Amino acid sequence: ADDSEITTRLTTGGHILMIRHASAPGSGDPPGFKIGDCSTQRNLDETGRAQARRIGDWLRGKGVASARVYSSQWCRCLETAKLMQLGSVQALPALNSFYERTQDREPNISALKDFISRQPVDGELIIFVTHFVTIGAMTGESVSSGKGVVLELKEDAPYKVVGKLTFEN
Repeated sequence: ADDSEITTRLTTGGHILMIRHASAPGSGDPPGFKIGDCSTQRNLDETGRAQARRIGDWLRGKGVASARVYSSQWCRCLETAKLMQLGSVQALPALNSFYERTQDREPNISALKDFISRQPVDGELIIFVTHFVTIGAMTGESVSSGKGVVLELKEDAPYKVVGKLTFEN
C-alpha cells in the first residue's frame, strides 16, 4: 500500500500500528538490566524524546486523535508511548524484547499472536510500542528506531502486513 492509503487505514478501524521505540543510543541492554528499574536500562536520549513527540504529532495530524496504546515493559518503550500522547499506556509483556533473552522469543510471540487474535477487526486503532526483534518476528519487516509497521486485522487470519510508516510528511 502507498503512504496515503496506509495513513487512511489508521483511522478506519481494525488496524495495529507496531512502532519501534524512539532513539535510545546503543544496542541491547547493559549488564544488570531489570524490568521496572530504568537506571539499569538503555533509555531514550533527548533526540528520542523529541522523536516520540513528533510521532504523536504526526499521527494526530493524520486524524488519529487517540488509540489503544500498549507497550513493552522496557522504559524506552514506555516513555516513547507516553510521549506520543495518544491515550493511556498499558504494559503488555508479550511486547517485551527477546534480543538477549532468546528463551522468551516463542512465549512472547505466541502470547502476542493470541492477544491480536482476540481484537475486534473493526475496533479502534491499536498501537504497540516495542522492539526491533518483536516487529521483525511478527511482520518480517526491519524498522529503525521510531518507525512503524501497520497490520490489518482479518476475520479469517490473525493479520496482514499493510506497509511501513516513517512518520514524515
